[in-house]
Amino acid sequence: MYDMGTRERALALVAQGRSLNSVSRETGISRAAIRAWQTRIEPLDWNRAVPCPRCCDVPEKPEDQVAYAYLLGLYLGDGCISSARRGVYFLRIACADAWPGLIDACVEAVQAVRPANKVFRVQRQGCQNVTCFSKHWPCLFPQHGPGKKHERTIALEPWQQEIVDAHPWEFVRGLIHSDGCRVTNWTTRLVAGVRKRYEYPRYFFTNTSADIIQLYTDTLDRLGVEWKPLHQSRAAVTISVARRESVALMDLHVGPKH
Repeated sequence: MYDMGTRERALALVAQGRSLNSVSRETGISRAAIRAWQTRIEPLDWNRAVPCPRCCDVPEKPEDQVAYAYLLGLYLGDGCISSARRGVYFLRIACADAWPGLIDACVEAVQAVRPANKVFRVQRQGCQNVTCFSKHWPCLFPQHGPGKKHERTIALEPWQQEIVDAHPWEFVRGLIHSDGCRVTNWTTRLVAGVRKRYEYPRYFFTNTSADIIQLYTDTLDRLGVEWKPLHQSRAAVTISVARRESVALMDLHVGPKH
């Protein structure tokens, strides 16, 4: 008899395109058991729980708006929503193994947004996929759709924009934690005839979607953070924050990944 977490992890691997044979070898669970879980949804109780705030007669915002703003940034950067079966979806946020603190923060945010649904981690090469099943992910993230994000319009619903306006730093932090970084650049300059090395921190955010870049820079503008795009030949756009006052603001509210 396998517990709920074991079943969910096995089905998450299958939902990611893995064969029954490979999942069976990795988990030690028979193919027959996994196949049975695919066809019997009731024992897994995917949607035990708290109703979706967007599906109420009068739609409401998620209760934990701080966590939602952060998770929205993560989703727009490194997240996707896929259909599992029978109207069930799974949210997957890819988090690099190099940043365990980020992985923990992602798990906490997903759990806060869907508190009655189990959140689990699926180890992949070099990263963990933070995953959670629910019927309601498309309600909570209406940006979900077919194809890649940069090939379709990404626009916030009015209720989402209200959350971002109320918690802009959490949104920016989610974007930086997904598709951004804090780095230390260096240059040299002559001081009293001696060439000395000079280091300075800066933030980068890179994304191929012009709409997501616009959401990021519009939020920075409202926060008083100065930014500029880098000139590069590739399709993705990189936004740099390098002015000392703006970096200090970013350090205060975002900080480096950990």
